[in-house]
Order: sequence, then C-alpha cells, then structure tokens
Amino acid sequence: MKKEITTKSATETKAFGEKIGKILDAGTCILLSGDLGSGKTTFTQGLAKGLEIHRTVSSPTFTIMKVYQGRLPLYHIDAYRLEGLHQDLGFEELIEDEGVTVIEWPDYMIDRLPEDYLRLDITRTGESSRKFKLSCHGEKYTKLVEELER
Repeated sequence: MKKEITTKSATETKAFGEKIGKILDAGTCILLSGDLGSGKTTFTQGLAKGLEIHRTVSSPTFTIMKVYQGRLPLYHIDAYRLEGLHQDLGFEELIEDEGVTVIEWPDYMIDRLPEDYLRLDITRTGESSRKFKLSCHGEKYTKLVEELER
C-alpha cells in the first residue's frame, strides 16, 4: 500500500508525526528517507510527542543512536555514518524489541533492516512544505496507515 501526505509547515509535520506516534505499538520500525533538511527529525519530534516522550528530540547524527523513554521506548537511529560498516552493532535486536525504532538514512543499513516496516520518503516541496510518500511493507503497516485515515 502506498499513500502520499503533504504538510505545509513544521507544525503540520510534527502533528503528522504525533498522530502516527499515538497509534504505534511495540516492535514498530519506521524508515525515514530524504535529503538534509527534509524534515526527518521534525517528524520524529512529533512522533515522540505521540509516544508521550517529554525530552527534546534531536538528530542522532553524531551519536548514531539516541534512546528516549515514553509510553514505549523510542530508538532513533541515524544510519548515515554506517555506510560500508559491516560489524554487528546490535540494531537488529533493537528493531525487534518492545519499542519503536526510527531509522534515518535507512539505505546505509539496508542489509540489516527487518522484512516489515513503514517507509516514509520525504521531499521538500517549498520553504516549509513537505510531501511524505508512505510505503507499507507488511500487513501491520498497512493497517497502521488505514488507521491514520480514520
């Protein structure tokens, strides 16, 4: 299943993330793809709010991963620096854990991704507007996107 959603501001991007965060359950994996400044971290900030996380969420660019506690733990991974790295860092166990995993730049760890996930390809369409192309991989994610439409 594929769907497109457009947001017109950072506030709308966060609200979209929050809406998704409110309906997530354990073991969810969301992949975020888009150029620098496309809104990956802004979306994740909203998602964290939906997971009842009260800490400030920032990009894990230099740390590779940040963990936040809320209704469910959020594992926020930036895979950009993992290109060509083939050692086991334990991300597979996190993805299958009782939390929610968000992976920015997922193409840099394509061989370690789960079979089922929700992929959001984000494109800047203006100064503050963004287009989200949602691709569901697995029945769980098809149901999640259907629930968003209600």
